[in-house]
Amino acid sequence: MTAPPLTPQRPLPGTYFQTPAHPNFNGPLFQSSTMSGGGGLPTTAAALPPQPLRARLPMTTVKSRAENLNPRQRAALTIDEALAQESRYPDLDSYLSQGFSSDYDIPTSASWAPFQKVKMYNIPDQIFDQYNRAQVSTNMGLFAELNHAWVTIDNALYLWEYTHPNPQLVGFESQPNSINAVKLARPRPGVFLPSISHVLVISTTAEVLILGLGCETSASGTKTVTLYQTGMATSIRGLDINVITSSNSTGRIFFAGSADNDVYELTYQQEERWFQGRCGKVNHTSKSFAAFTPSIILSHKPTEFVEQLVVDDSRNLLYTLSSNSSIRVFHLKPDGTVNLTITKRAIDIYSNLGHIISSNETLNPGVKIVSISPIPAAEASRYHLMAVTATGYRIYLSATGSYSWSATPTATNAPTSMQAHHVRTPPSDNPASQLPQGRGVVGPPYQVLPGAKLAIHSLDPTRSAQRFPPGYFFCFTSKNSTNRADTLFISTPDSGRLSRPQESALPIKPGETAIWLTLGSRAEDIGLCTPEFTMQPQGGFGNELAVQFDKPAAEIAVLTNTGIHVIRRRRLVDIFASLIRSDSGEEGLETQVKSLIRLYGRSETLATALAVACGQGVELSADSRLSKINDPDVLEFARKVFIEFGGKPTFNENAVADNSTPAIDAVIPSPRHAGIALYTSRLLRSIWKTVIAKQSRTPAGGVTISPSVDTSKLHSIQRDLSALQDFFRTNKSFIEGLSGPEALSRAVTKQDEIALQGEHRALHSMVQLVSDTIEGISFVLVLFDEQVHEIIALLPEETRQRFLTLTFEELFSSSKGHDVAKELVKSIVNRNIAKGSNVETVAEALRRRCGTFCSAEDVVIFKAQEQLKRATEAGGNSELGRNLLNESLILFRQVSENLSMDYLQSAVEQYIQNQFFAGAIQLCLSVAAHSDKANRALSWIMDGRPPEDPRQASYEVRQQCYDLIYKIILTVDELSGQDPGFVDGQYTVIARRKNEVYDVISNCEDEVFLTSLYDWYLERGWSERLLEVKTPFVVTYLQRKSTEDLSHADLLWRYYGQSSRFYDAASVQLQLAQSSFSLPLSRRIEYLGQARANASVFTPNVSRASRQRLIQEISTLIDIANVQDDLLQRLKEETRIAPERKATVLQEVDGEIMELNKLYNMYADPGGYYDVCLQIMHLANYRNASDIKACWHNLIQEVHDEASAKGEPLPYEAVIEKIRGLSGRLRMSDTTFPIQILLPMLQRYVLEQQLGVGPDSWIVELFLDLQVSHELIYTVLESLFYNDEVPFHGKNRRYIGRDLLYLIARWFQESLRVGAGAFGSDIFASRVSEMLLLLQQSGLDDESVQACRDLRVKIERSL
Repeated sequence: MTAPPLTPQRPLPGTYFQTPAHPNFNGPLFQSSTMSGGGGLPTTAAALPPQPLRARLPMTTVKSRAENLNPRQRAALTIDEALAQESRYPDLDSYLSQGFSSDYDIPTSASWAPFQKVKMYNIPDQIFDQYNRAQVSTNMGLFAELNHAWVTIDNALYLWEYTHPNPQLVGFESQPNSINAVKLARPRPGVFLPSISHVLVISTTAEVLILGLGCETSASGTKTVTLYQTGMATSIRGLDINVITSSNSTGRIFFAGSADNDVYELTYQQEERWFQGRCGKVNHTSKSFAAFTPSIILSHKPTEFVEQLVVDDSRNLLYTLSSNSSIRVFHLKPDGTVNLTITKRAIDIYSNLGHIISSNETLNPGVKIVSISPIPAAEASRYHLMAVTATGYRIYLSATGSYSWSATPTATNAPTSMQAHHVRTPPSDNPASQLPQGRGVVGPPYQVLPGAKLAIHSLDPTRSAQRFPPGYFFCFTSKNSTNRADTLFISTPDSGRLSRPQESALPIKPGETAIWLTLGSRAEDIGLCTPEFTMQPQGGFGNELAVQFDKPAAEIAVLTNTGIHVIRRRRLVDIFASLIRSDSGEEGLETQVKSLIRLYGRSETLATALAVACGQGVELSADSRLSKINDPDVLEFARKVFIEFGGKPTFNENAVADNSTPAIDAVIPSPRHAGIALYTSRLLRSIWKTVIAKQSRTPAGGVTISPSVDTSKLHSIQRDLSALQDFFRTNKSFIEGLSGPEALSRAVTKQDEIALQGEHRALHSMVQLVSDTIEGISFVLVLFDEQVHEIIALLPEETRQRFLTLTFEELFSSSKGHDVAKELVKSIVNRNIAKGSNVETVAEALRRRCGTFCSAEDVVIFKAQEQLKRATEAGGNSELGRNLLNESLILFRQVSENLSMDYLQSAVEQYIQNQFFAGAIQLCLSVAAHSDKANRALSWIMDGRPPEDPRQASYEVRQQCYDLIYKIILTVDELSGQDPGFVDGQYTVIARRKNEVYDVISNCEDEVFLTSLYDWYLERGWSERLLEVKTPFVVTYLQRKSTEDLSHADLLWRYYGQSSRFYDAASVQLQLAQSSFSLPLSRRIEYLGQARANASVFTPNVSRASRQRLIQEISTLIDIANVQDDLLQRLKEETRIAPERKATVLQEVDGEIMELNKLYNMYADPGGYYDVCLQIMHLANYRNASDIKACWHNLIQEVHDEASAKGEPLPYEAVIEKIRGLSGRLRMSDTTFPIQILLPMLQRYVLEQQLGVGPDSWIVELFLDLQVSHELIYTVLESLFYNDEVPFHGKNRRYIGRDLLYLIARWFQESLRVGAGAFGSDIFASRVSEMLLLLQQSGLDDESVQACRDLRVKIERSL
């Protein structure tokens, strides 16, 4: 065995490492000692996919819980999952697999009975009076859906409302023939007036005729019918018609008789046509010529005829049952034709059964089929028909298409074959042999179990039977032929057990729960009083638990020859309440509760207990009336069950093993939460996914808006939810998860604490949804109490379309619904404002009934809108109008935090219309400030407006308010531009309004607004307006912006200048000169010049030392910039640089002011720009004399060479100009302009390159012009003369002597002119005299020697 890797292996595509088995997510989540007992009831067959236990039903998955959901969304997701789970209720095909089933649960306790006889209505005495006069025939039947029964006596038909204590007979006696059959049918659309809801098809011995029937329901619930002659009839002589059926969806009517096996259709239309009257019949089984051909009877075999006709509207099929037990299937095509597609003889049906169950005395080809019932497509996709034998066996048959087993017949794909696939036997003859409660028969589909061969006579003989969706089976049997009294056997699938999957994966056939009832007389007819069982399109047909609070419990009327028995289907909630009432003692009740948990699961039991505690239980009173159970003991025990059996939340540690899921999202709430979700979803299921309103067209072409759900239904749901809300409010302290923080103190471990937090979150979301739903329904009711079409007309087109598609779910739980509701509230109020109604009254009523959609703040808004409307009517500039405008502003500002942008825009537009500009700006500023109390927008601005920052959203909301202010400013400016401003020395109204506006802006301290405003000013080119603003925020704004934008920086120093803050202006200009903005060097030098000028001006509160430091810094930078500019000009004229490199060099130099070492090392020195190098050395205070000397030497030589090359000016003149120019820039510095070095250098230059060119003493003249002292020049020349160095030795000394003589003569004259004495002192005069004596001996020409003598004489005299 190899050692495991130290780290987990990386999963590879297509590679599967050894991993633990997949967790059983569909397994049970909640285990309890009460659920670990014996086996439960049978689960679905193998075809049913595994499903989670009910306890887990409404729980969100970890993935969905990890989403950031608010309580309403979380609860809505829970409701969606609950509805989705219930929609997965198994269909008939899933739990009736091929084979047979025989298990029944026939409770001995009335509390567990699935049905109960509610009431028995006697047949009126008038009927018996008429019956006693009968001569030929009588017949009886029910129109149960209309609460009417009927009787035919010879040629007369009488109807009565059997629930009325003293009914009035409605008779039809105007035709002469005996009546054989009567059928209530739905008419074909468009044939009769809308008041005729039904038609009566009456078969007599001579004809079939049609009567119209209208039905009205009174306030007390009784129904009154009215018969109408239609004049529609067709002859049927010789046919003996006694079987009639019809299609509720199409209105087609079919009939058959005992004379033959043909099927006829009764055709009827509004008007006569060519070759076709208003009423006729069509034979769909015999050819047209066969009807006129006499039949030849060759044997005495009984004629086969039709005994029963039934229509399956869900599949467009017509089934017939003949006297020989043959079944035929006809396809009803949309074009009106009828095709016979299948004929299934009894022998074939029993042959199919031979593979399923053994033939016996009560199940063999000799047993007649007495009844057939269609199974709608919503209930089963495979099974189409249920046939009942004369011994009470139920045979389930499937009709399939010709292409595949699963092909479902449609309008174009009719069934072609029929097979029997399942048999349900009658209950056992011996009750003791009946399977124990909760046990099922386990085995493969074709396994023949012990007892399968035994005949069962419990329902033998079965006289008639009827099946009603979703599986109610009514079977009438009469054991005593002489007594002529029927016993009624009723059974039905237990949807609670079917919807709860079992732990076992074995295919277990389900049992049915059943009851025996004694009628005491012979049954004549049966009918469904309540609407047929239906489900919403999402599926789950047959799930009675899902609709037990949404639809009335099914009631079936049975007509006997003594009266009408009404039998009611008992709901699980009624059974639970009955168990509490019937059993005594805590121990007995607890046993019953545990039995419920074993049968239906903990969550279902808790949902049922909650329903009973909320008053959903119903019982039969002593006077046979159904009433709500309000017994305190019953309600208290149900409450106790809900609280004490609610279970606990669990913490799924595996879900947080990788730390990718927050701990609270790994909590699986308790079964109690599942029960709440189940109960709530069942209350809301009929409206949850339904649109609130529907739009229809009137005959005149108009549009009407009406509720999609009847308002009485909404009231009912709201009452039930209010009862649930009261339950939460009363019991919150007893329910873990709602009891508050003190529950956490009972947590032992951290996991327990997290589990409680998750439970609280889940329960709180459900409580919140219930509250919101109650208010949402109130809002819908308020909406439809108004003239809803007028309200909708006031909505914007987009909102109108959103409303017409808005579902109740979205209204209760989504932001879309909340937004649309807010718009509707606004429209309601606006409509009332337009009508002059008291808005405060209307708004307050809305707030009380649906505060979620109309809060106290909304009421204030509506009052403000009303004041605004009154101000508009009074005139904005009138005293009353201004007062009303100010009142509206006060109200609006009270609710600034809750004022939506739509309301704000509307108010601002009306304020502008009334010239209430300053108030409009104040409102916008107030709304902006309240929308961002934490000032996140300002911090975002201060941080440089980083992209994709969450704080940006706060800024954008505020900016919407500021945009409205800009609109106001533009309006004011436009009006003031057309206004003179003054009239008769006084401000005009517009001028006052403008001043008010700018006063509000000037006094505003909203830095975000001022920042936005100043940005807007600059965007529009209004920089001068910004400079006129006198608030400290301008400086703050410009300082912040100056680091980003040059124009803002320019505005800043201009603003400082206008405000006499010259020192600050100079500082900004200095910063600009040094900034990284893309500025040319000339612009930087300009900024520095302006900065030096501003720094030189006195500024209050700025010390002289500070100013001097700033001036010094600026001056130094100016010198460097000038040097850089000189360098730039040289580089522009430079020809030694490659063209492709020159642009880059110029761009570098013509930009930011560089450091001196960079200028020297990168440009000046490599380029041989010696004058620039000298300037850089001077600015850098560089003191290396040899480098400076070499630089000067190179400079003089370069200037000489350039002048020599050009020819003019003379080289010495060029040298003079260069030195003269540099003297100022170098400030005659002793370091970089050293006379001791420069003067000898020039003397050498003259001797070697310019001897005899130009004036003899131009060197001395140059330095004297540069204000070099005579004494310094004399000292340097004297040193040269005495040193006698090359090249100034020998004869060449005379050139030095000549300059000395010229200097001495100039110096002597200057000293005498100023009266300071010769050469400033006698000592220096003696020194000069001695020099003159030496000069006479230095080889000067005679004239010079004489001059020396004469000058020496003068000096001696002066001493």
